[in-house]
Amino acid sequence: MSGAGAAVLAWALLAGALLPPPPVRPQPLPHGDREVHEKEAQFNTTYSDWVHANLLNIYAFNHSVRRNRTEGVRVSVHVLSDQKDQPVLFVVRQKEAVVSFQVPLILRGLYQRKYAYQEVSRTLCQPQTKAEVETQHFYVDVSTLSLNTSYQLRVTRVENFVLRTNERFSFNATAAQPQYFKYEFPEEVDSVIVKVTSAMAFPCSVISIQDILCPVYDLDNNVAFIGMYQTMTKKAAITVQKKDFPSHSFYVVVVVKTEDEACGGALPYYPLSKNASPDEPVDQHNRQKTLEVMVSPAITSEAYVRSVLFCLGIFLSFYILTLLIACWESCRRQHKRKGLLAAMDSPSLDTGHSRSIPDSFLNHGPYDSYGYGSFGNGSSSSTEGITDSLGSAEVSYSYVGQEQFKRRTPSAPTRPLSIPMGERSLENVASRPRLDSLSSVEEDDYDTLADIDYDKNVIRTKQYLCVADLARKDKRVLRKKYQIYFWNIATIAVFYALPVIQLVITYQTVVNVTGNQDICYYNFLCAHPLGNLSAFNNILSNLGYVLLGLLFLLIILQREINYNRALLRNDAHALECGIPKHFGLFYAMGTALMMEGLLSACYHVCPNYTNFQFGECPPGPLYPQQGHPHPSHHCAPLDTSFMYMIAGLCMLKLYQKRHPDINASAYSAYACLALVIFFSVVGVVFGKGNTAFWIVFSVIHIVATLLLSTQLYYMGRWKLDSGILRRILHVLYTDCVRQCSGPMYVDRMVLLVMGNIINWSLAAYGLIVRPNDFASYLLAIGICNLLLYFAFYIIMKLRSGERIKLIPLLCIISTSVVWGFALFFFFQGLSTWQKTPAESREHNRDCILLDFFDDHDIWHFLSSIAMFGSFLVLLTLDDDLDCVQRDKIYVF
Repeated sequence: MSGAGAAVLAWALLAGALLPPPPVRPQPLPHGDREVHEKEAQFNTTYSDWVHANLLNIYAFNHSVRRNRTEGVRVSVHVLSDQKDQPVLFVVRQKEAVVSFQVPLILRGLYQRKYAYQEVSRTLCQPQTKAEVETQHFYVDVSTLSLNTSYQLRVTRVENFVLRTNERFSFNATAAQPQYFKYEFPEEVDSVIVKVTSAMAFPCSVISIQDILCPVYDLDNNVAFIGMYQTMTKKAAITVQKKDFPSHSFYVVVVVKTEDEACGGALPYYPLSKNASPDEPVDQHNRQKTLEVMVSPAITSEAYVRSVLFCLGIFLSFYILTLLIACWESCRRQHKRKGLLAAMDSPSLDTGHSRSIPDSFLNHGPYDSYGYGSFGNGSSSSTEGITDSLGSAEVSYSYVGQEQFKRRTPSAPTRPLSIPMGERSLENVASRPRLDSLSSVEEDDYDTLADIDYDKNVIRTKQYLCVADLARKDKRVLRKKYQIYFWNIATIAVFYALPVIQLVITYQTVVNVTGNQDICYYNFLCAHPLGNLSAFNNILSNLGYVLLGLLFLLIILQREINYNRALLRNDAHALECGIPKHFGLFYAMGTALMMEGLLSACYHVCPNYTNFQFGECPPGPLYPQQGHPHPSHHCAPLDTSFMYMIAGLCMLKLYQKRHPDINASAYSAYACLALVIFFSVVGVVFGKGNTAFWIVFSVIHIVATLLLSTQLYYMGRWKLDSGILRRILHVLYTDCVRQCSGPMYVDRMVLLVMGNIINWSLAAYGLIVRPNDFASYLLAIGICNLLLYFAFYIIMKLRSGERIKLIPLLCIISTSVVWGFALFFFFQGLSTWQKTPAESREHNRDCILLDFFDDHDIWHFLSSIAMFGSFLVLLTLDDDLDCVQRDKIYVF
């Protein structure tokens, strides 16, 4: 080696000798060589100590355990050193359980975010003892692989560890410091409701009910492993039954989540510095929540029986009331018939001062079809029928100045303008053969309206139409046409009900097995379980729809039977008078009401986002923050699918009353309703905040309104083809430019103008506001149009000189009042689809009726009665016309 090289080497050795030696990490010794410090420790004492890789600290505790008294023990630690890569391990060894945790405690959130906690507290699971008093020992081992790490350890007894019935207890909890308490069922209590409240919505927390087993799952990452649980902001409630816990006791576990996303809160900002690793945990500092818990007894089995009997009593009373009024009407009719016969035997009738009265009018009322119940025809007695037909000019059903038009049948006599409608002789009506009826145009010669196109064009262009003009089709064909409405909706109901029942049973099973009570949206403060059902009261309250729907079907069946009997005996009233009787739509309405109740009950087995179309509540919006669909139950009052159908059927029935021959077919009607339901689903899924969707829907809404208006105004006598624009321009030029002439059908035009104004306003509202609850918005469109048409019908009926009899008038008034109260309870809002399940529970409220039914159940009761009353209004509205000939009943 040269001298220069030797000098360099010498200087290098000298420099290395002068540098300080690198730090030497202490290597962990074998267990037998590790230093162990064991000490007797006391409760309620804070131990500040340190630990390193070659040191193991053991703290020995002992306490007395009594068989009839349970005390909670809580271990709290605080690691002062910030070494996340080499945490301190704490192991608590008990008689029958081992609890271990590290500090800093790392918990994960969404997208694998990590959160570190330097302070951790855990409550120890208490083993059972058979002895009266037993001293139990447990040990806390502290170890680490890091350099010297300081920490603080404190073990305390938990006050009020065993919760008492109807007593409130306040406490604090964090994500790393969960709390749980024990509750023991009293002997006389079979079920309790655990209520947890907080004045602060966030941080989000989880309430869990677990059996008395070790270990207790009390961390955010394992609380859902066992028992029942639900997320919470300000309010939570879980009903617990004694039969589900063999030890007749359970733990109430409260865990604060690391993030608020599950409760509708925003995700926290995740800070990342330039040099930080994406896996670096974030310290959440003091994420603490103050809560209050109370356990109170739930209702007894006697309350279930009392509530069921109450529900049955309310709706069966309608059956009894119907029967009583039917008997009263029958006695009243028999009494008037005897009075009439006695008057005929009197001398005044033998002097020639009275007209001869046909036997068909003496032996029967207006075909004796409505002589039952409060739903009977007010003109049910033959006396009233004769009085109305023999010269009573008090009510005139004719327009002043109306031109008398000719009928095609030569046997149909014409009526001069000077003769009021009620003064037509009954001999001609009763003695005229059926083929010469006013509503007949050789009925057997026509099977469809297409066969008499020319006749339609002539009749529908007259300024004043009569029901006889639009009641020319063969009654057998019409009966089959309207019966299709019933059979179609019955088929739809079967296809709806079977998969719905299977779906909700599956959901209820999932809830019972997993314990996740966020799946279903109940009013948890008033959710009474029965068997496997979590909210039996919400299901029971739907019984009214089924029972009242069945009652309505029975009323319709009785009317149809009496009407068919009248036809068989050639009753003049049945053949020539009143609105033509078609019962198919009524049967469809009653069936829809029953299915409303059945599917609403299925929906309330587990109300959520995936089955809203089957149940009572319209769907809700998406999560405002994350865009994830979630269930909801702002129950709005109305069933989505079948409520659309009920509204549509009611409008069709109103239109059918005055247009029996030109009503829509069942296939086209149900196809339109299916299109409405399709738009409802699309609006729920894609409508929130989607400008393109609202533009398309508003355009479709306006175009459909215009097309329907044209259809109604011209009564179907127009064509949608390539020449439609040319014809529109021609009409505008001739009627508005060339000469200013008013519309031919003024009343019809007024209705359509008002309808267009309302529908255009609704379309503009939807386009501008874009409401979150699209299904309710769509349903509001249908209800507004139904109410508008009903108001128009009433106004035109009164303008035409017709009257509303006492029974339909009472139905209108009482139904309106019941609807008002029903909507009040509906808008109480026990939950909402615009928020997460935890936030929705903030709207939960206690029961208000018999400690069993809540506001939404009252809505079920009242809305079923109101819909039943609405159907009765449609059924009895034109009973005053049952003795009026059809060529004197005007179309509007």
